[in-house]
Amino acid sequence: MGLIFLSIALCLGCLTGLGWVFHQLRRRSMNRWLIPYLRQTPKRRPVRQGQPVHLLLCLADHFEPELDNAPPELREARVDLWVRTYPRLFGGFRDSDGRPPRHTFFYPLEAYDSNYLDALASLCRHGFGEVEVHLHHDGDCATALRKRLLAYKKLLAERHQLLSYDRQTGEVAYGFIHGNWALDNSRPDGRWCGVNNELQVLRETGCYADFTMPSAPDEPTQTHKINSIYYAWGDPHRPKGHDWGIDVGSASRERERPERKDGLLLIQGPLLLDWTRRKWGSLPRLENGCLQGNQPPSMQRLDLWLRAHIQVPSRPDWFFVKLHTHGCNQLNQAVLLEEPMIQFHQSLAERARRDPNFHFHYVTAREMFNLVKAAEAGWIGSVSKVLDYQLVWNGASSHSGVRKPPERARPEESIGTGQVEKTALQPGLLQPSRC
Repeated sequence: MGLIFLSIALCLGCLTGLGWVFHQLRRRSMNRWLIPYLRQTPKRRPVRQGQPVHLLLCLADHFEPELDNAPPELREARVDLWVRTYPRLFGGFRDSDGRPPRHTFFYPLEAYDSNYLDALASLCRHGFGEVEVHLHHDGDCATALRKRLLAYKKLLAERHQLLSYDRQTGEVAYGFIHGNWALDNSRPDGRWCGVNNELQVLRETGCYADFTMPSAPDEPTQTHKINSIYYAWGDPHRPKGHDWGIDVGSASRERERPERKDGLLLIQGPLLLDWTRRKWGSLPRLENGCLQGNQPPSMQRLDLWLRAHIQVPSRPDWFFVKLHTHGCNQLNQAVLLEEPMIQFHQSLAERARRDPNFHFHYVTAREMFNLVKAAEAGWIGSVSKVLDYQLVWNGASSHSGVRKPPERARPEESIGTGQVEKTALQPGLLQPSRC
């Protein structure tokens, strides 16, 4: 009888343990991506000694001066700190191409302030980064979203000389990060978006790529597809069209029907299990490419980012590493604008000095997109020669001798199959309208 009770107790213990593990997986959204992660195991090999490595490092900042409903004086102080501090701290560092660290400020549409954008534009014109589009919204619809994105794009490009343009068409383009991680209406409760075909709206209004993912550990918006650069398509009848997609350079993309060639490019950051840092001594911690107060950059984390192997197949020596942060959070500024980030840049330079096969390149979101497109087209040359492969920064003509091509029909004038009224250059048009 005792043996029976012991067996029952062991079974109950095992079930309890399995239930706890499953709860932890769901709580950290790992139930969405653990199986794809296991399938990627063969490719997550460490970089071999002597293997050529070109680290393409992009820091995508959800740059929100209004964070936590900050008063105007605190918002101004947050922006001013970045503009004053960044050149002083990092102006002396150089990557393998001789360029200083570059930061991509994804500035919220709904929090537009001309003074803050002018300050960031000045920092960018000195070679320290670029500005792209960020958006928090809720209960939205495709028509209203399209109008606001077009107005914001026009405002940033014409008033502040920000964003980029296509060197063939002259059309203004922008990179995008969705607020609250809810890209393409991907929350199960439908909050913080509302637009099922948001990917299509983004593509039609000039978005060249989305940089939102990953959203793990705590967000239900996390996609099944991880550690990838891929194309996805929106569907007005269902949300989360980016949950799956077709990898850049995949043979299946070449077989796609012509009308499906216009998918939105998504560039994900690394998402891995870190067995070198364990919770409760047994469970691995999560590596999600986030830089914040309790997650400073380090060479140990760099090895994990490289092991994610986020690449285009034709360039196995190019490692795309997109990190993310919230740069206006004071706790994060202690990492981003103080000693931890300084030491990281020093460590990158030291590794490059010690290892002739290691090269690192500071790139903006736009430049990372250009490198993806160049690799997809079969480019076999250097990184530096294709940083402006398709898209050229809007401020480049003022200091680099790059000339814009003649502007063709603007996307404000013809979008998809219908006509959209040309937007005036007024910040008021950025406010949400009734759908």
